[in-house]
Amino acid sequence: MMRFTLPRDLYYGKDALEQLKNLKGKKAVLVLGGGSMKKFGFVDKVLGYLKEAGIETKLIENVEPDPSVETVMKGAAIMREFEPDWIISMGGGSPIDAAKAMWVFYEYPDTTFEAILEPFSFPELRQKAKFLAIPSTSGTATEVTAFSVITDYSTGIKYPLADFNITPDVAIVDPQLAETMPPKLIAHTGMDALTHAIEAYVSTMNGPFTDPLALKAIHMVFDYLPASYDGDKDAREQMHYAQCLAGQAFSNALLGIVHSMAHKTGAAFSTGHIPHGCANAIYLPYVIKFNSKNAESRYADIARSVGISGTDSECVKALCDKIDEYNVKLNIPKTLKEFGILEDEFKEKAAKIAELAVSDACTGSNPRPITPAEMEKLLTCTYYGTEVDF
Repeated sequence: MMRFTLPRDLYYGKDALEQLKNLKGKKAVLVLGGGSMKKFGFVDKVLGYLKEAGIETKLIENVEPDPSVETVMKGAAIMREFEPDWIISMGGGSPIDAAKAMWVFYEYPDTTFEAILEPFSFPELRQKAKFLAIPSTSGTATEVTAFSVITDYSTGIKYPLADFNITPDVAIVDPQLAETMPPKLIAHTGMDALTHAIEAYVSTMNGPFTDPLALKAIHMVFDYLPASYDGDKDAREQMHYAQCLAGQAFSNALLGIVHSMAHKTGAAFSTGHIPHGCANAIYLPYVIKFNSKNAESRYADIARSVGISGTDSECVKALCDKIDEYNVKLNIPKTLKEFGILEDEFKEKAAKIAELAVSDACTGSNPRPITPAEMEKLLTCTYYGTEVDF
């Protein structure tokens, strides 16, 4: 038996934020990131709408990029003191992911972070609060997914938390919030959305309800991402919807080893954090070549759906070339070496990273099984830019 779960309500379009006026409740916490939502006036709008709804609101601010376990625990403590019946988070993937994890420890203060690392092992939520998510970036789609990514900085490891319990109750997808994104963030989040959709389509958990969502998202990213990157506001609106469609697909079909690799390399190197979407964009063509031994026809389906023709193998190659072309347009490096990771450090850490990536929650639904030795070999290809021929 399979399962397909989405938020109960999704409000979208310009000024969708106004729906907050109709929210029913007494108290809400508003979880935010670094300040851009305040700068552009969206926090004041939200607070104003919640005041109209008669809801008392407390802010939890300054959630860092790639939120930490410590941030999650501090936020949960604030929630336990304030006792909200709504948890609202607005911003990029980081504050929404953090708020999802805070939700667990608000309702179950005696549980531990280690206790929820096993996918789909969460306690039953909604005992104290419901969850509403408002994305300001066009990539993670965490506003519609059963996932949250939290980083343990003592080990440098990102942990993808997975449970349908943390799928938000309500999502508000207002494209006006995404108009403020700088070009580099548009590039990274857009390629993150493309990766979500492609991995969902080839996942071992794909199905008739996720395939149409994944393919539509892929078409929209290829159609609108370059113009969005160049500043076209209509294209940015369409990208905001595309990433949400991709999220609906992968939340139910799950992901693959592009994400396993990105999770385990993002915070692993001393020479610099690799933004999640950037890592996905680098790894995606290499992983397609690796996976094509098991999923060639699925990748060929994707290629043909965006106008590529030829044999299955020709279509897969052309799809990888198309992704490479987009990475060039978006100023995304082709290799980890080009990104700036030092060779000695990469060699020193590759085997351990490979081991961790294989054990990542996303690996289980990858269309081709992979061993730690194969993963290390694949990572090495992504470092030097060598051909994946195994």
